[in-house]
Amino acid sequence: MSEKNKTMLKENKLKSFFKSEGYQYFEYAMMAFGGLGLEVLYAFWLEPLIYGHPMQEFTTAECIIHWTVTISTWLVVAFFIIKSARKNLGFQLKGTDKKWTLMGIIASIVLVGLMMVINYIDVGGLKIIYEFHRLGALKFVFQHLYYLAEVILFTLIIVFGQHALEKLFRKKNIPYGGIVVGLTWGLAHWFTKGSIWIGLEGIVLGFLFGAIYLFLGRDFKKTYLVLALTFII
Repeated sequence: MSEKNKTMLKENKLKSFFKSEGYQYFEYAMMAFGGLGLEVLYAFWLEPLIYGHPMQEFTTAECIIHWTVTISTWLVVAFFIIKSARKNLGFQLKGTDKKWTLMGIIASIVLVGLMMVINYIDVGGLKIIYEFHRLGALKFVFQHLYYLAEVILFTLIIVFGQHALEKLFRKKNIPYGGIVVGLTWGLAHWFTKGSIWIGLEGIVLGFLFGAIYLFLGRDFKKTYLVLALTFII
């Protein structure tokens, strides 16, 4: 096949993807990412406009209001995505009663352990203990409720991104969801944290998070549990 024909074949494949069910899955992944991105509008524009000072100077009450509004927004977005996908695609998030496989357990322990090491290097100790001492009991509780809500949308990016690109490339053993979350959530940290290294770290971690979804048999509940631990510990 000539290079011209190969190029035309790829273009036709891409065009058909935008009209396919796979693209609908991709749209839901982007909705989940967009839902996470709403916090940026709150924290860097709306709330500083209301309070008259940047996020770094928020009082305890303002931090709690921020987390409460953000959590509520994320839960509404997640509910809409799940309900809409069920209605339009007949898609049900998989949560099985199957036992954990040995490979799934090992992969989960390795990932959680890796995140503990990364967090230890970042804060000089166990993250959950560090944040309790830094924030105090009240802010600590709200921050971790925030983490739990964030992981819902984060996991939805992986799930829908995985299904979308599987339908495009016709391969099921590649962590496409991790690639999608790495190039969205991961790169977003480059802009919000102002560090290219944090962005690159996010891309790599996103890939690993997507791999965990596959190791755990595409089980949403198990994946959510493991990813929640990586965010908290």
